[in-house]
Amino acid sequence: MPNVTPDRLTEIARALLIAAGTPDTEADTISRLSIGANLAGHDSHGIILIPTYIDRVKVGHIVPAAPWTIVEETPTTTVVDGNWGFGYVVTEKAMKLTIDKADKQNVAACTVFRQGHIGRLAAYPLMAIERGMIAMITADSGRSPKHVAPFGGAKARLGTNPICFAVPSNLDGPLFFDMATSAAAAGKIGVSLARGEQVPPGWLIDAEGKPTTDPRKLRQGGALLPLGGAEGYKGYGLATIVEIFSGLLTGLGFGIDPKGRHNDGCFIAVFKVSAFRNLDTFKQEVTDFAHYLKDTPPADGFKEVYYPGEIEFRKEQDRRKNGIAIEDATWGVLKKLAAEYGIAGKLGLAD
Repeated sequence: MPNVTPDRLTEIARALLIAAGTPDTEADTISRLSIGANLAGHDSHGIILIPTYIDRVKVGHIVPAAPWTIVEETPTTTVVDGNWGFGYVVTEKAMKLTIDKADKQNVAACTVFRQGHIGRLAAYPLMAIERGMIAMITADSGRSPKHVAPFGGAKARLGTNPICFAVPSNLDGPLFFDMATSAAAAGKIGVSLARGEQVPPGWLIDAEGKPTTDPRKLRQGGALLPLGGAEGYKGYGLATIVEIFSGLLTGLGFGIDPKGRHNDGCFIAVFKVSAFRNLDTFKQEVTDFAHYLKDTPPADGFKEVYYPGEIEFRKEQDRRKNGIAIEDATWGVLKKLAAEYGIAGKLGLAD
């Protein structure tokens, strides 16, 4: 697998997006947030998805330079229609607006519908902690084909339905919690496919509802399982609530339309800490709490206890210094796209 610097990966992603008809400013946002996922160690949401986004542009499922429309608005709430624009662009703008409203009104919320995939959720709540706010976001995929079976079910009926919270602190790295409500994000199955690896037991069932570790089975009628293993009803419950916030509250609905395009619905909420506590006191208490957790003696098989978000922070430090390993299969797709657009030489991707 080639090892690539973050700057070069960003340059490649940006150039491919522009070649596919994406405006420069939108390509800047998408490449920055995509490679940000690689930096955090979430390769499933990184440059591996750029070819997918370009494919969706080609068939009209994503519309570069789409208008960003406020459908309903109050001083504390907003309903945004993304008009099938890039989810990264639509949601970053929606989060900025929600942060500004919370700054004035102490709390604010927003729903977003009709947009492309928004990538790694943490990118958006992390914007709020820089302004002394707690933020959360949930997302689902509208009525596009699903990947997750309900607890006890043998067929997919839900999306991976992620949820994320971020909290301001004085820690070296941000404290946040970003997870799929399924046993794994669907993108991690794609990474396993690209690397020719099996997935851990407990992630997948095949088309007959039987457990499997073969990542190919997901695309052959199989399904991801909800988070929790034997207690998967907990992940199932969380996924249901996320679907209500991101699918029903946004008006996207539920269920599966086999021809439905990927349509990330989002619910965003932002809370201004100083409306509840002194911000400096709160940030120090969160910091002390994180250290209290880290001071827990590690159990057998563990070297230390991490606070939520610490692993991603360390991973980013390492990858900024040492580069990012990209699967040969993914690298090959990027090279093929660059050749298709006549920019392989410019990007150093020519054979």
